[in-house]
Amino acid sequence: MKNKISFFLYIVVVLLGCNSSINAQDLLEKLDTEYPNTPQYETATFKTTQIAIGQSVENRKKGVLQLMALSRYWNVPNTRTQSFITDRVATRFGVEYGITNNFTTGIGWTSFDNAYNGYFKYNLLRQRKKPSKAFASIAYYQSVSYYGDRSTPSPDSSFNDRLSFTSQLLIARKFTPKFSMQIAPTFIHRNKVAAIDPSNYFALGFSGRYKVANHVSLVSEYYYVANPIKSKDTYGAFALGINWDIRYLMLQFHMTNTWNMIDDDFILNTPNNFNGEDGNFVFGFNAIFTLHFKKNKL
Repeated sequence: MKNKISFFLYIVVVLLGCNSSINAQDLLEKLDTEYPNTPQYETATFKTTQIAIGQSVENRKKGVLQLMALSRYWNVPNTRTQSFITDRVATRFGVEYGITNNFTTGIGWTSFDNAYNGYFKYNLLRQRKKPSKAFASIAYYQSVSYYGDRSTPSPDSSFNDRLSFTSQLLIARKFTPKFSMQIAPTFIHRNKVAAIDPSNYFALGFSGRYKVANHVSLVSEYYYVANPIKSKDTYGAFALGINWDIRYLMLQFHMTNTWNMIDDDFILNTPNNFNGEDGNFVFGFNAIFTLHFKKNKL
């Protein structure tokens, strides 16, 4: 009799367990239907679209307008001017707008060489929080620039002669919440150059960011040119600075060896090495402000 009761209780427990398992499975299936497994992407790899002197893999979100004011200050050796503190100043004003979350377009004007440029950037791949899915973010950047006051190769150059084109593949990874790196294979074409200079150039950019506080980061950039300009001495563009994030405003302070602010110009046309000699240090200051016109839906 006792064995029959034990067997009966065993059957009841098994049936209750199966029923609970079925109910739990139904609940999980219901949750999967209502809350699909959407991919989780890394954010704020470089916090803004401008690292210091060059572009980052970041894009503006849809409906976000970005206003940029950039400036460079440097001395000219053995020159006495009436300028305050510094001999030369170059400024740049630009606007960027997020067409979609993955596509940004922008335009800008630079006082140095009276240069204009327009560009777009498109995200090809975004890093996920699970490395097995996507270990890096990749964006394609394309720019066209026009130099109104450039006398090279001749002062009477046509509109087409003054155009340059820059194509970059921006490949970045956020290794930790504090540390990010980027490499940027770059191709530059200049429509008109000096007789001994090539028209096409290949370069590689290296960038890094390290977060030292909640709103403060150290950044650095360097650009290596495989086939530099032959008609004059040039050096790889380098920058070391601090980015300070104040809600919708990003302030960037950096030391660099280039006063140029358009991609093809600072990559190819940096005439000074980064050292302590007079005139080789350039102080850069960028102010980047964002305006949100559309609310992002969760």
